[in-house]
Amino acid sequence: MKRQIIKIDDEKCNGCGDCIPNCPEGALKIIDGKARLLSDLFCDGLGACIGHCPQGAITIEEREAEKYDENKVMENIVKQGKNTIIEHLKHLKEHKQDDYLKQAIDFLAEKGIAIEPEEIMEPEKAHGHAHPNCPGSKIIDFREAEPADNQAAAGKIASQLRQWPIQLHLINPAAPYYQKADVLLTADCVAYALGGFHPEYLKGKSIAIACPKLDEDQEEYVEKIKSWLEDAKINTLTVMIMQVPCCMGLLDLAKEALAQSTRKVPIKYAVVSLQGEILEEEWVR
Repeated sequence: MKRQIIKIDDEKCNGCGDCIPNCPEGALKIIDGKARLLSDLFCDGLGACIGHCPQGAITIEEREAEKYDENKVMENIVKQGKNTIIEHLKHLKEHKQDDYLKQAIDFLAEKGIAIEPEEIMEPEKAHGHAHPNCPGSKIIDFREAEPADNQAAAGKIASQLRQWPIQLHLINPAAPYYQKADVLLTADCVAYALGGFHPEYLKGKSIAIACPKLDEDQEEYVEKIKSWLEDAKINTLTVMIMQVPCCMGLLDLAKEALAQSTRKVPIKYAVVSLQGEILEEEWVR
């Protein structure tokens, strides 16, 4: 059968092993100094290991592969203890793999291993949907209060944030500060890595942040970006991502929205290194 499964680039892989603990399914092992996929049966193709490869050697491809077998995976996982079991169940839940999750829970029940539902429930999502009356999602426009230039002279770096909220699930693409604006769509980690983020990249722009690896319901993201393009009629969109492979998903969402949009807008992307350097900067169109 054809399905998504991981692919390891031998030339990029340096055998560091960072991917191993992040594959509780036990599909990976270091052999002859390289990470190897032991069996198609163990790989669910969801890519939990991708973001933990510092060399970018792991990607997802679609190819002929043996069907993933949750029962065989669980046989391996239960040997690793309760914490690994819980992480695996959370992994399935996060990716909405309800059938596999049920198979895993049934397997545990047959083995007499008790896992309470609360143990695999996520706490209130930091990036999730908020209640519509939540004060944290109230629209606030800071644009009238421009930062004073003399703050920099006093040893402070003035914030260039001109709005609230900023998380992509929470923002309203029709908010006034997005209208005909230059918009910055950035991965959550970028501002922590990039020392000059506020004065060099955020200044003069409206913003939204997202995590392409951890955020759920990303179909909504495409619709919101598309609304920027068509309804807010933004001038430009800059997408800033980290160098880790999973971060490319944010740029893919922007490209998908652009492809669906009847109005075409220039999109630029920038890739930031873990040390805060701009590795790549280019216009998509």
